[in-house]
Amino acid sequence: MAAKKKIASRIAMPLQNPAERVRNFREVALGYSLEQAQAEAARCLQCKKPACRAGCPVEIDIAGFIASLAKGDVAGAYAVLREYNSLPAVCGRVCPQETQCEGACILGRKGQPVAIGRLERFVADNFHALSACELLTGAIACPQPLEGARVACIGAGPSSLTVAGYLAARGVKVEVYEALHELGGVLVYGIPEFRLPKSVVKREIDALRTLGVEFHTNWVGGNTFTIRELFVWGFNAVFVGVGAGLPRFLGIPGEGLVGVFSANEYLTRANLGRAYAFPTYSTPIFPAREAVVVGGGNVAMDAARTALRLGAERVTVVYRRTRGEMPARREEIEHAEEEGVRFEFLANPLELMGDEKGRLTGLRLERQALGEPDASGRRSPAPTGECFDIPAQMAIMAVGARANKVLLEATPDLSLNRWGYITVDGTTGETSIPNVYAGGDIVTGSATVISAMGAGRRAAKEIARRLGIAEGG
Repeated sequence: MAAKKKIASRIAMPLQNPAERVRNFREVALGYSLEQAQAEAARCLQCKKPACRAGCPVEIDIAGFIASLAKGDVAGAYAVLREYNSLPAVCGRVCPQETQCEGACILGRKGQPVAIGRLERFVADNFHALSACELLTGAIACPQPLEGARVACIGAGPSSLTVAGYLAARGVKVEVYEALHELGGVLVYGIPEFRLPKSVVKREIDALRTLGVEFHTNWVGGNTFTIRELFVWGFNAVFVGVGAGLPRFLGIPGEGLVGVFSANEYLTRANLGRAYAFPTYSTPIFPAREAVVVGGGNVAMDAARTALRLGAERVTVVYRRTRGEMPARREEIEHAEEEGVRFEFLANPLELMGDEKGRLTGLRLERQALGEPDASGRRSPAPTGECFDIPAQMAIMAVGARANKVLLEATPDLSLNRWGYITVDGTTGETSIPNVYAGGDIVTGSATVISAMGAGRRAAKEIARRLGIAEGG
């Protein structure tokens, strides 16, 4: 009987040293070399029915691009990725692969799954297109514009950029209206440079520009213009991808103290306001020796690691469940731990305490205990009555976000669910208003970049179908 073939170990990703990287904003993960990428690609079993593809929200032919890469054919691998994903360099860095494609990889049953995200990043970073059009479409020349086909996107985040890329590659004139002064949505204001460099996002947006996509910044949907006006201006369809950027707080005493921030505000100050470069840029960051971040998701990890880089001597993440239940990516938790972020698990804030001048001095926390699993299998935390205090001059609330109502209140015909998010047809993404589509966090609440892109792709395909454009890609 032949011996079973031993599965090779996963190729480790080269990283900046923790002691060094905690003092800079450069990217933590340094990327594979070609030799490393090919060795990792060679681990793929090339399953006849690849479960990894079913685990991907945009259904990338993962086995197909990895097969090309294993042979050293980076251009061929990119051509496969491009058919499904307008932002592969972004997805390769920030997608939660461990719960999606890699989570479904058959190698993961007995060992380590193929590092699909790292391979996607390698291909996107190392494919050298001859033109921006080739980067998105595979053709050297840009497509000829279609007469009278115009689509507007509100918001310049991942779902809208996906819509713009898909349609512009087919000759549709797309204009994107963004409320902020920079493009990219959460990719630029929410995710720090050390996890997703702005240059990566800019390169993919520049490619969209070359395809003819027109961007308008400082245009607030529902304030500067309305959806109804977009149709008056001659657009055939409108896509709403404005995200869900209204911060949540806990509703406990002390949240109005000086030194208390939402994660949204803190990260936006650091990223878009260039607070990390004060005084070169005029947005100062709040000084704090001891900082506490409340939450357990990727946003909490980003805020904690940013606070360390901006001078905090001690940063503590407070989470009311256990480490194993944190929704943040395992990789981001490990990187935070390596950099010195502390964790208080099974702890819940009761009060934020301040001094006579209204400045934060600390948090009062209560120990939690996990109860029995509910219908979803998740164990809910319950108070134990045991309290303790930790000192802090800054607290960052990373406990989720809600839909901003500016556009929604200006569009009363738009049907919303009980949580205030837009309701859409699950297949087409169309809202209660004909030819108005929506996708991303404004439909689902806070989710992943790749989920938003999947929603954008579904809506774009339906828009293309109604415009009479042949289906493909």
